[in-house]
Amino acid sequence: MNFGKTLTLTLRDILSPSVLGFILKVGLGSFLFWGVVLWMGWGPFEHFVASYVAKIPFVGSWSWFQETGAFLAALVTGYALVVVTISILTSLFSEKLLLKLAAREYPQVRPVGSAAVHRSLYYTIKAALVFLLLFLLTLPLIFVPILGQVWMLWLWSILLKEPTVYDVGSLFIDDPVELKKRSKGAGLIAMIAALFNYVPFLNIFAPLFAQILFLHHLLGGKGRNS
Repeated sequence: MNFGKTLTLTLRDILSPSVLGFILKVGLGSFLFWGVVLWMGWGPFEHFVASYVAKIPFVGSWSWFQETGAFLAALVTGYALVVVTISILTSLFSEKLLLKLAAREYPQVRPVGSAAVHRSLYYTIKAALVFLLLFLLTLPLIFVPILGQVWMLWLWSILLKEPTVYDVGSLFIDDPVELKKRSKGAGLIAMIAALFNYVPFLNIFAPLFAQILFLHHLLGGKGRNS
């Protein structure tokens, strides 16, 4: 299956009622949770981020950053926490939905396994920690035009790539070598899905969009319409 058809199928699926219902529950729940937490503790949170920014060589001494950059950095960090939470919840609870979509488009393909909760959590938390570490270490880069946006896109893709390959791949491929071979293109898929993160609230689509896109990428050519 060519990428154009893969993308078309994914866009069709992402707008289906069952998928939209899942996304709204996970996404809005994550926004609500962190909205309440940050609203109640915004002062200490902003102070923590500002203190961190002040310690960054060169950047921390810039007057404009001290006056407005710290506040923006706190907003971006809070937004990152929302995105991480959506990724974790999607990884944990999307399996039944993915199987339903696969059964509809690829009826002759049978699941061979299930994503183990502990391994799914491992890959998702690992990706989240790597993302947060790199995000905090390179925070000033996001304020650099063009370079910052490209760098942030790559960081967002870290959250999606490895968890998506495991969560989706483990349902249909039980051979790690075969899964690695069939996972070529997962990085591009993760970056495409990560584009949603640039639009507030549309970011709730990113993790599940990546999973569905990878599902069609993985099983493409086996469907009734291929």
